[in-house]
Amino acid sequence: MKSKSDDSATMTLTNPNESPAASPKNPTAGDRVAAEENRRPSAVEVDDSHVVASYVNFCRVSSTPEELILDLGLNPQPMNPAVSKISVSQRTIMNHYTAKRLLAALSTALQRHESAFGVLETDVRRRVRAV
Repeated sequence: MKSKSDDSATMTLTNPNESPAASPKNPTAGDRVAAEENRRPSAVEVDDSHVVASYVNFCRVSSTPEELILDLGLNPQPMNPAVSKISVSQRTIMNHYTAKRLLAALSTALQRHESAFGVLETDVRRRVRAV
């Protein structure tokens, strides 16, 4: 789910043939302008014409030293803790830098939602009303 452009804002590429006058230690005015342009977010066109949407109510997170792994699936009995088999339909693997950006984006989206509609209670038992 990650495109090659995801890390472009965090990478600094250097030219091995650049002169010492244009090195990061001695930046020229042109280098400073180019650096400012590289810091500005660029517009990214997303082609979602072939996307397949699916609903998930289960997420398992695991990681290695290099990657973070999200397994997403559907728990057919979310109120029954005795369910032992959950079908995982998507596995997303990303590096930890992308995971941190995803965390920030999700946090921002949830804060906006809660400010508009109220706090989301994640404990199901607190949301269920006794009849």
